[in-house]
Amino acid sequence: MSTELIARLEQYRREEEKLAWEGTFAQYFDLVVQNPKIARLAHERIYDMIMAAGVETGPNGQPVYKFFARDLFGLDKTLQQLVEYFHSAARRLEVRKRILLLMGPVGGGKSTIVTLLKRGLERYTRTDEGALYAIKGCPMHEEPLHLIPEPLRADIYKEYGIYIEGDLCPRCRQMVQDQYHGRIEDVIVQRIAFSEKNRIGIGTFSPSDPKSQDISELTGSIDLSTIGEYGAESDPRAYRFDGELNIANRGLMEFIEMLKCDEKFLYSLLTLSQEQSIKTGRFAMIYADEVIISHTNETEYNAFVANKKSEALQDRIIVIRVPYNLRVAEEVKIYEKLLAESALRDVHIAPHTLEVASMFAVLSRLEPSKKAGMTLMKKLKLYNGEEVDGFSQSDLRELQEEAQREGMDGISPRYVINRLSSALVKDNVGCINPLDALRALKDGFEQHTSITREERERLLNLIAEVRKEYDEIAKREIQKAFVYSFEEQARTLLNNYLDNVEAYCNKTKLRDPITEEEIEPDEKLMRSIEEQIGVTETAKKAFREEILIRLSALARRGQSFDYTSHDRLREAIEKKLFSDLRDVVKITTSTKTPDPEQLKRINEVVDRLIKEQGYCVVCANELLRYVGTLLSR
Repeated sequence: MSTELIARLEQYRREEEKLAWEGTFAQYFDLVVQNPKIARLAHERIYDMIMAAGVETGPNGQPVYKFFARDLFGLDKTLQQLVEYFHSAARRLEVRKRILLLMGPVGGGKSTIVTLLKRGLERYTRTDEGALYAIKGCPMHEEPLHLIPEPLRADIYKEYGIYIEGDLCPRCRQMVQDQYHGRIEDVIVQRIAFSEKNRIGIGTFSPSDPKSQDISELTGSIDLSTIGEYGAESDPRAYRFDGELNIANRGLMEFIEMLKCDEKFLYSLLTLSQEQSIKTGRFAMIYADEVIISHTNETEYNAFVANKKSEALQDRIIVIRVPYNLRVAEEVKIYEKLLAESALRDVHIAPHTLEVASMFAVLSRLEPSKKAGMTLMKKLKLYNGEEVDGFSQSDLRELQEEAQREGMDGISPRYVINRLSSALVKDNVGCINPLDALRALKDGFEQHTSITREERERLLNLIAEVRKEYDEIAKREIQKAFVYSFEEQARTLLNNYLDNVEAYCNKTKLRDPITEEEIEPDEKLMRSIEEQIGVTETAKKAFREEILIRLSALARRGQSFDYTSHDRLREAIEKKLFSDLRDVVKITTSTKTPDPEQLKRINEVVDRLIKEQGYCVVCANELLRYVGTLLSR
């Protein structure tokens, strides 16, 4: 065994020893006086856990919570609402007495959110910042401050600022009398760490056949083997306080597909949510402090809302929508994450493959807009933060208000990753490209049981839309590789254009660098660039002024303007450079038997694709051939 592993095992044992703290209630109370956070309630603990990971400001000014950032993408609004709920609940506002219901389509991230909270709690309670303690021997891992009698609590709060809520469970009440003879200061307290596997602080309930599923799964049951010893079913020692609601005390309770549960299970949530108590047979109400979080799909939720019998529970639910992601850049991150978790290392994924698959997925989730000229592809680009001819980011809110259900339908990430996986594991596949991805997505429609004939036609049209978009991407990739010293040429062309635009807007003249005579701005040059992206004669003045405003704004912030600083100008410059070389590219890529000069040019392009743009030999040559066929049409 390596010494490094031995050292790690020793470190692990030391950390475990830190979690094995035991002491009297008197010692515990001293700890709470020094750090009242130790005794915080469940909602506050989860809120502090999320905030401890850090918060950043996103590109649109929205908060980005690092706690979720590695695993969830494109759910900024959902996560903001989730954290706002925990923030309010952490301050002991009324919302903490509500059930949190995550509602959205399959594969949207509902289960992932809950899993992150559960795993996060397991880690957090093992840290010094997240440390918590419980009465030793309590099946509900009870807060030790519950030992303090009710009449003394107001004085404790006044003197120490320590808020105490809740009462002892039946088992602890009897234990204090039998073992400690009422001396609460001697009661043993231990540090605990939440663990779903060990059933400490995290409970999970999944519905099954209502005829065979018993309510005892939630609230515990009588231990028949001990009735003879203790003499009565109402003796706390004869009852197992091991239901999911019991063991989730002070932590988190997850209801998987809650609305599929039988009504008798949902009734248990009424008192737990509003009164923070569990009703167990033969015992009075048992206090429980736990976050109840559940998830369901939209169909189940609509049926639930329509059922008048469930009005009492509806009133105790806070719904947070978890739609599909609608930004291509974020969708790509989902597939990158899923592929990184796999054991697949020997297959190359060509540039833009995941982007193309993501474009198809996002397009399937978008709703058509009533705004004139707004296509689904333009909408996709706007949502992705790109500039679109005729529209700007200021149109986003109107588009989102126009489509309230957007993101609740469409192709799920699971379908896309399943189809990509099938393409990646085919025999003798060393590389997959965007066309392979589109082919795999299309072939999967036949296996997708929920796709109707009409839906299939719609999805095929979206595949065609994405294919057209990829054709433009492919041309641009070759264009970059073909133009020798592309960045340098682009920069030269940009500077020339900006000089002329500045002179045009300021109504001044340029000075010829050789003759030093004053000359008019080069209208022909400016129009040759602007026409590449469809800027009309009447719109040229507004476009040039927009460029100058962007240039000035960057200069004020001490930033330089390059050809990528304005998306439409970047596209125009790339197209202008490419149009000058179009015939060369066409001849070179379409010639079956290239001459030595053409062959040298092809090899240079392939090398540049590999070294600078992330291609391998296989996909670089395939891209070259594909663009050759596009240009020959």
